Amino acid sequence: MDEDSRYEAVRSRDGRFDGAFFFAVETTGIYCRPSCPAVTPRRRNVRFYPTAAAAQRSGFRACRRCRPDAVPGSAEWNVRADVVGRAMRLIADGVVDREGVAGLAARLGYSARQVQRQLTAELGAGPVALARAQRAHTARVLLQTTELAVTEIAFAAGFASVRQFNQTVREVYAATPTEVRAAAPRGGARRATAGTGIPLRLAHRGPYQAAAVLDQLAREAVPGIEEVTGRPGARTYRRTLRLPYGTGIAAVAERPRAPRTGTGTHPGGWLDAHLHLTDPRDLTTAVQRLRRLFDLDADPYAIDERLCADPRLAPLVAARPGLRAPGAVDPLEPAARALLGPAGCGRLVQECGKRLDTPNGTLTHLFPEPAALAEAGAAPAPLAALAAALADGALRLDPGADRDDAQRELRALPGMDPATAAVIRARALGDPDVPPPGVRAPDAWRPWRTYAVQHLYVAGESSR
Repeated sequence: MDEDSRYEAVRSRDGRFDGAFFFAVETTGIYCRPSCPAVTPRRRNVRFYPTAAAAQRSGFRACRRCRPDAVPGSAEWNVRADVVGRAMRLIADGVVDREGVAGLAARLGYSARQVQRQLTAELGAGPVALARAQRAHTARVLLQTTELAVTEIAFAAGFASVRQFNQTVREVYAATPTEVRAAAPRGGARRATAGTGIPLRLAHRGPYQAAAVLDQLAREAVPGIEEVTGRPGARTYRRTLRLPYGTGIAAVAERPRAPRTGTGTHPGGWLDAHLHLTDPRDLTTAVQRLRRLFDLDADPYAIDERLCADPRLAPLVAARPGLRAPGAVDPLEPAARALLGPAGCGRLVQECGKRLDTPNGTLTHLFPEPAALAEAGAAPAPLAALAAALADGALRLDPGADRDDAQRELRALPGMDPATAAVIRARALGDPDVPPPGVRAPDAWRPWRTYAVQHLYVAGESSR
């Protein structure tokens, strides 16, 4: 898109582009999402930015009306396999907060200077600024939804000091932390206590086939770490999470029809979620893992438009617009399901998984860590080999892993068949363009072959 087409998207308040770019108004000092319901500013006063961090770096503060910091992530980072795309996925997972820029660069196989240069050149902000924007959003969520003290929130959001936290919140929101807390929307869930968890709205763009996703997660649910409860149309998915600083229990509720969130021509919606965390510093990572699991950063408009070009897929897309391809919160889980099935995975969890200090209903364990699974001798050879490779660092399947390198290393593992490797690449690595093994997928499906396979699977025309 050029700047004139971006401005047309702003004029029409087109929610399809929320998260794809941001616009700022020089006369007000505010930046917004394209679907902001405020009066459209004059073209000469508008500047465009690829990320919220770039707008903040130029001195603009977030609009209090459209909350541009709460939009779905750009779908571009799911598709791209280059260093910028990989870096964005790692930053979203909280790597910069935990390991610094040096840790991010090491995971990418570049120097810190190279990473800084490439991100700044393309996105208008380096890794520190991008992580800072994310921390500010996490801080706002905690301020407006929990009773945590401001000091606790500062460190939970990833800030190094309370002073840095206060300064960032003032710069991004033009308000003190206390004022941000007082401005929480009325009628929404807020001021949660330790017993109720952190309430969240997980935003997505465009239509979302929640029923299809919940159906699949229910079929695949592993006893002890996952469950789907409730009646169709009002179900809740619950699961345990192993996180960098502690553990968590997540609950995500089904929304049968996407609510309207603004006056844009293509409004999105959200899924309601609650997170119970033993350490609030894990909030950002937990949210990103749920977003990957529910595929909330996809661009359904681009996917559906492309797949509709195939006569075989066109009626399937028309029947389920916005169908998502669920991901994974742990790279070992999709491999274990593919090799053992849910019941076999449940037995593996009971034998090798760590038991929660306080079980929550049927949720009693965490999925086994790679080292525990490799040493237990209870897993089939391909899964044991995968666990050993992850445990010793020979193989990486984190959000920033090089997908082609990971594929080659997966196929080199003893006993790893093409079908299981394809499932791991599609779900653990979030690759949107994985073809069905042994089948020549039409070029019309590119770069969304994962979604083409998902349509066939949901329609009963593929067993995956």
